[in-house]
Amino acid sequence: MQMLGTFIKPMHPEGIKFVAVFAGVTALLFLISPFLGWIGVGLTVWCYYFFRDPKRVTPDRPGVIVSPADGVVSLIEAAVPPEELGMAATPLTRVSVFMSVFNCHVNRTPIAGEITAVAYRPGKFFNASLDKASADNERNSLCIRMEDGQDLAVVQIAGLVARRIVCFVKPGALMQTGERFGLIRFGSRLDVYLPEGVTPLVSIGQTMVAGETVIAEMHSSSDEVSVS
Repeated sequence: MQMLGTFIKPMHPEGIKFVAVFAGVTALLFLISPFLGWIGVGLTVWCYYFFRDPKRVTPDRPGVIVSPADGVVSLIEAAVPPEELGMAATPLTRVSVFMSVFNCHVNRTPIAGEITAVAYRPGKFFNASLDKASADNERNSLCIRMEDGQDLAVVQIAGLVARRIVCFVKPGALMQTGERFGLIRFGSRLDVYLPEGVTPLVSIGQTMVAGETVIAEMHSSSDEVSVS
């Protein structure tokens, strides 16, 4: 049973209709050609794994900021949070996590707090690993106000393949660290704007696990990670 659990993961409800469509097309492909049918099986399995929603163990120490997405840190740089959130136009450290089409795409809250703003903005669909994706691509931005009154912004950014950002929360929602708040279909990026003075504890190229990997701590005294 333990080995079975390694391969079979829970699937997010958002994926049910997509897996059903893939399975239906696969059945038709088998009527045309067994070869095409088996290709359809492979794509159906991939679709199921895309929408997988495995359990995560979130660190419970105070002030910890976790990755909102599975993927790889693609950028660490100073940037102003999206203007539609109404935050101060002060550059903050932005940590970008790029998700490929093979990553789990369920997004999780970086830190506990109240959702004070949710702002969607339509845009283009550049490759999400590019720097200009933060400014030009379709995005959905959230502002999270922590217990101490500081704000943290997290932004869902659509990518080259992604055409649908899904957000489950609304302003006023009280969230716990690592709690699910949305997902993006099919390949995209998450930006986290750390509060002023908070230093990232990750580096470019590092693999992230949503809800588990610590990207920063509110009271960290660690040495700064170089920004490149």
